[in-house]
Amino acid sequence: MVRIRHQRPQQARRGTTIVETAVVMPVFALFLAALIEFGHAYMTIGTMQAATKSAAQIGSLDDRTTADIVARVNQVMSSAVRTGTMQVLVKNGSQFDQPGATGESIDIDTLPDVEVGSLETSELFIVEVRIPYNDVAIMPPFWARNITLTARSVMRHE
Repeated sequence: MVRIRHQRPQQARRGTTIVETAVVMPVFALFLAALIEFGHAYMTIGTMQAATKSAAQIGSLDDRTTADIVARVNQVMSSAVRTGTMQVLVKNGSQFDQPGATGESIDIDTLPDVEVGSLETSELFIVEVRIPYNDVAIMPPFWARNITLTARSVMRHE
C-alpha cells in the first residue's frame, strides 16, 4: 500500500521562528547578563585581593604607616572601581598567634585598629577591604542587594 504524505503549505509555519525567538531570547539575554555580572564581580574580588596583598607587603616594611597602606589600597582599587564607599581596615592580628585561633573563630570587627609603624618585629597585622556589591555592580541583580565583597591579607611586620 502506498501512503501519500500531505505536506503542509509553507504558510502554516510562517510565525514559528518568531515565536521560538520570543521564547528563547529572554532566557539567553538573562544568561548573558548574569555571565557578564559574575565576571565583573570576580574581577573586582581579584582586584581587591591584589590590593590587600600589595598594601600588606608595603605595610610590612619598617618605615611605613597605616596611611601608606590605605593609600596603596585606594591606588590599586581606583583602577577597577569607584572607591567612594570602600572601607579599608588595618587591624592588629596578634590573636591569630594564639593556639587554636583560626580565621573563622576571630571576628575582625572586634580587633583593635593598629598603626603599622608602631608594631614590633614579627607582629601580625590584617588589611581588609570591604565594598558593597551594589556600588560596583554593572547591573545589580535583585537577589544581591545586601552583599558586601571582602578581601583580606595577613602579614607580619618586619
